[in-house]
Amino acid sequence: MTKDAADDIAAKERRRAAIAWWTRLDAGAPSPAERAQFAAWLTRDPANKAAFDDICCLWGDVEIIREAVSAPTRARPGFALPRPGWRSAAALGAVALALALSFDELSIRWRATALTGAAELRAITLEDGSRVELGPDTAVVNEFSADERRLTLLKGEAFFNVASDPLRPFRVSVPAGTVTALGTAFDIAIQGARTEVTVTRHSVRVAGAGPSVIVEEGAQSAFGKGVAAVAPYGVDADHVTAWRRGKLIFDDKPLGEVVAILARYHHGFLIIVDPTIRGRRVNGVFETRDPMAALRAIEKSLGLKLYSLGSVVLLGG
Repeated sequence: MTKDAADDIAAKERRRAAIAWWTRLDAGAPSPAERAQFAAWLTRDPANKAAFDDICCLWGDVEIIREAVSAPTRARPGFALPRPGWRSAAALGAVALALALSFDELSIRWRATALTGAAELRAITLEDGSRVELGPDTAVVNEFSADERRLTLLKGEAFFNVASDPLRPFRVSVPAGTVTALGTAFDIAIQGARTEVTVTRHSVRVAGAGPSVIVEEGAQSAFGKGVAAVAPYGVDADHVTAWRRGKLIFDDKPLGEVVAILARYHHGFLIIVDPTIRGRRVNGVFETRDPMAALRAIEKSLGLKLYSLGSVVLLGG
């Protein structure tokens, strides 16, 4: 793991811990043991306090640290002043995200033989001469054996340029199925429950829950857990793989998917606080090095509202 990737993972863990502590303290009346645990976490590392300060400022609770640490006998009132709806939704979304990701991240870090952090790209050459380009926030496991060349893509996106070896098939496992190279170069992107496979040279076999399909050069197929691979359809493979050249090209793509992709290039949280806007369509070409510029352009073109404080960015209608 590179130092940048390790630093990025540590920063994300601090933000998740800060969100979890904010949620507990905002609920009121923390126990003496919880106050002691919070104080210990807060003073363990100045970066912890900085992360917690960001969250407190975002939700308007600038007094929460003083109340939690220096007033152990005073319980907070059993009610709170109403916060604007977008803040409540954002808080719930951030907490759900933090809790859902923390265990998955630990498991992925334990298993991965190569991984990247936010906005980090990495190329690796395998022992057979095949080359794998990892997109940001991506993790793979090398499971090569004498009989087959197998990788597992745990999360993210990667481009595979496969060396020829007729005696040892090259397979990539994903949570939803398996992709087998047929002398080829191809891209695999895991986007939530959906996995997309795009072929730039020759063909691959995609096997999901149902019958396998052959995807030829210039085509794409998609599948998910328990969902069979769809019949291949034509795409602009250069657009799909533009991330390798520092570009993101969206052609009538749902906002929810766009934000999920941009989140991999952002050192923090991107949260859609209004679920009704997730299906809005996005078109445009953006630089991977500046996800905030992309979000501002999307905000303007779709008439949305963008609010940011440090690494936490909220998008609403």
